[in-house]
Amino acid sequence: MGEMAKVMILIGSVLIVVGLVILVLPRLPFAVKLPGDILVKKENYTLYFPLATSIVISLILYIINKFR
Repeated sequence: MGEMAKVMILIGSVLIVVGLVILVLPRLPFAVKLPGDILVKKENYTLYFPLATSIVISLILYIINKFR
């Protein structure tokens, strides 16, 4: 049971951090929409798919991991 409790605490901590990032991210000046991001607005729904942003983040994480 001890391992299960540790995993649940870790998952809860990750969810709290993700929630805080979601709250703070729109206020940051560098959190902009890049030209390759896809935005579709219809009358009933809006779809935002950050394609270029996810590619840039992946490249940054790859470079950090490669030279660590």
